[in-house]
Amino acid sequence: MNNSSVLSCVGLSKTFGANNLLVPVLEGVDLTLKAGERLAIMGSSGSGKSTLLHLLGGLEQPTSGNVMMGDVNLNELNEAERSSLRNKHLGFVYQFHHLLAEFSALENVAMPLLIGGQTIPEAKQKAFEMLTNVGLAHRIEHRFSELSGGERQRVAIARALVTHPTCVLADEPTGNLDKKTAEQIYELMLSLNQRLNISLLLVTHDAYLAEKMDRVLVLDDGKLV
Repeated sequence: MNNSSVLSCVGLSKTFGANNLLVPVLEGVDLTLKAGERLAIMGSSGSGKSTLLHLLGGLEQPTSGNVMMGDVNLNELNEAERSSLRNKHLGFVYQFHHLLAEFSALENVAMPLLIGGQTIPEAKQKAFEMLTNVGLAHRIEHRFSELSGGERQRVAIARALVTHPTCVLADEPTGNLDKKTAEQIYELMLSLNQRLNISLLLVTHDAYLAEKMDRVLVLDDGKLV
């Protein structure tokens, strides 16, 4: 792992509501994620973990503060530019996989590449390679309804990694799985992080899983401690 920063924020704050009904969710968060690093963020429900992930991923705009992807300030980009940067440099994995039920595993994984402008044969070949990486070469034509919970999450991980992003942001990626399957998914993510040198920022409430990361930070009442 080198010391270059792939994702960082300074003074990041987010307040929801208007007028007299303002609810501060994040207050002055500073964070740096380095190339290839594995970072866990823990915190109780409602502490602002998911909001922080959305801000770091450029999915929401902060009330104040800046998010930097490398040396690019997301606040200085328009929505189209942020979308393009997300597609190239970030992968997202959620507790609920958000797969498209009408498409096969291969088609779901190929989708980010097609959105990025790659040809159908090229996208499908890369999707097949990534599904092979996550142990699903034999399930590429199966649809959502034909996959187990663990297999669906593997497809979601393959989709997040298929663009070879700089960083993967994962929001409780094993929260919807049984303990054994959760551990398998977690070990898969850590293995791919090492093999592909992709930074991993994970939001979780599971202390056992968080301990396997390089660093653990705790979000408490909107502040990193």
